[in-house]
Amino acid sequence: MPYYQHYSFDLWLTLIKSDPEFKIQRAHFFHQNFNKTGQSVEDVARVFRQVDLMCNAVNEKTGKNIDADEMYLMVISLINGDKLNIDDIDYRQLHLQMEQLLFKYPPRIYSDVTIDTLQHLKQKSGATFSLLSNTGYITGKTLRKVLALYGLDNYFDFQLYSDEAGMSKPNHQFFKTMLNNIDICNAGKNIPLNNIMHVGDNPKNDVAPANELGISSLLINSNSTTILSLIS
Repeated sequence: MPYYQHYSFDLWLTLIKSDPEFKIQRAHFFHQNFNKTGQSVEDVARVFRQVDLMCNAVNEKTGKNIDADEMYLMVISLINGDKLNIDDIDYRQLHLQMEQLLFKYPPRIYSDVTIDTLQHLKQKSGATFSLLSNTGYITGKTLRKVLALYGLDNYFDFQLYSDEAGMSKPNHQFFKTMLNNIDICNAGKNIPLNNIMHVGDNPKNDVAPANELGISSLLINSNSTTILSLIS
């Protein structure tokens, strides 16, 4: 594959993936602390999944972003109905507790070759790199810490997260924000759209909008292609 002048990457299921234990322990935490109706741990886990799917669908449809605090309050409301007043929830404290839990069971690098591929591609291509990621229960602020945990932040010239931008993929404007940032970090260079590669695992959120804007794209991990194809 030829080298490009800029590489944009999705994050979840492209470069990192969840530790399954985190979701299990999160369900136990809410079962113990926000469960006035006596729901089972399994029911709490189902509510988390329901809210996640619903918010993802809404974000994809509207191109906007439902933030983590809103998602957690939806979960608490669905678990408790009118048995718990959400006005009594200290969201800042809840966010800190969820971040602490996340770093007890941190996301994992997607594959054994992920970091080596990024390093090789960065050295050989001389390109600039960026992240373009939708967020959900985990905020961009926390994800920046996750990247720093593994040294992944060293590879990226900038990172864009939907909760910080107020936009979600596949919104074209989110991709255009990326293009503006590419211009800034490549001042004085002319980078055609087809010399920008966006890499992700989602055909709808990653490949389709990139192609519609004239950006090159590569679908990985959800098909038979891996990140190694970038340097093969």
